[in-house]
Parts: sequence; structure tokens; C-alpha cells
Amino acid sequence: MNIEKIDIEKIKIYEGNAKKHPEWQIEQIMKSIQEFGFNDPVAVDQNNEIIEGHGRYEALKRLGYTEIEIIRLSHLTEAQKKAYIIAHNKLTLNTGFELEKLEIEIQELKDMNIDLELTGFTDHEIEELLLHSAVF
Repeated sequence: MNIEKIDIEKIKIYEGNAKKHPEWQIEQIMKSIQEFGFNDPVAVDQNNEIIEGHGRYEALKRLGYTEIEIIRLSHLTEAQKKAYIIAHNKLTLNTGFELEKLEIEIQELKDMNIDLELTGFTDHEIEELLLHSAVF
């Protein structure tokens, strides 16, 4: 797998992408990139059309990036591209968290004074997790 850097203006969005990227999520991705860096290249086909990474692409554009790191998935057929776009988005949704481990990790981050919003959990979800871990 090779990582390339290309002009962000050469990237094309896939109009058939069914994954929602509401404003609040783009803002979360932007905060994540600002805090941790851009660590997950966008996957594109041989025509620079996004296969996966629409949210990251939008966040990078809004952050003013002029170049973007990509991986090129030119080995996929049209049918495979369509299936992979859906699979990439769905497979991570198929499982949840081990709550006991998550509670410990969130508490440790809180103790380290990390902005817990960076985890993607809402304030309410974090409160519930920390309240639940206090019971143990």
C-alpha cells in the first residue's frame, strides 16, 4: 500500500456515497485532525474519486489543506468499489464497545485532562460512562 500526496482540488467525491456526514460530524473530524494530525489517508480510485474518506476529505478542505494523503485502490472493479464503499462504512457499525474497558479508558483520559469531546462521545454519554464506572 503506497501513500501518495496529491492536490486536494484533484479529488472527486463519489456522488453515490450513502454515508451521512452532518455538520456536527465534520466538525468532530476537524477537531480530531487538529489534535492528532491527519493519520488516515483517503482511499481513491484511478480517477481520484473517493472510495472511502468523504468526511475526512471535507474536514481537510475546511481546514485549508491544499494537499491530501491518499491510497489508490485501482485494483477494484466497479462492482467491488460500490460494495467496498458500503462495507467500509457498515462494518465498523456492526459491533459496540467493551463497556468496562471503555469506562476505564475514559476515566484515565479524564484524569489526564484530555478534552473528552475528542473521543466523539457526547457529554451525556461520557457522564453515563463515568457514573457507571463509579458504581464498580
